[in-house]
Amino acid sequence: MILVDADACPVKDEIYTVAYRHKLPVLLYAATYLRHPDHPLISMTMAGDAFDAADDLIAEAAAPGTLVITADLPLADRALKAGAEVLTHRGEALTAANIGGKLATRDLMADLRGGLEGQALGGPRPFSRADRSAFAQALERAARRLAP
Repeated sequence: MILVDADACPVKDEIYTVAYRHKLPVLLYAATYLRHPDHPLISMTMAGDAFDAADDLIAEAAAPGTLVITADLPLADRALKAGAEVLTHRGEALTAANIGGKLATRDLMADLRGGLEGQALGGPRPFSRADRSAFAQALERAARRLAP
């Protein structure tokens, strides 16, 4: 089963393609309705606009044998603690071994941004074709492990 933090996920089409190939159910979670294929493997849960509502639902559903797709590091940490595998939309596998350092870096950057109000620090690099390809390859590997 693939759980998707879908609000800002740029790789939904790749997820659908792999899900069809491996017959893996996909559950999309978003604040409001998102268009998605009308297919028995694809379902959508509207979490509402409460802060972290979709994240909370994904974390509750995460378990061994599930794959969570998210760029949200606190959600990734919760999913990993529940036994799920986690991939970012750039194809990076988040694990118990690397999530701590990523969360620490995130917190440090948030502190720096807070102390440098009005100064541009930039953000994540633009999503590229190489990122999309890396994600598709990582998802395919994960799906082979999860497929029945």
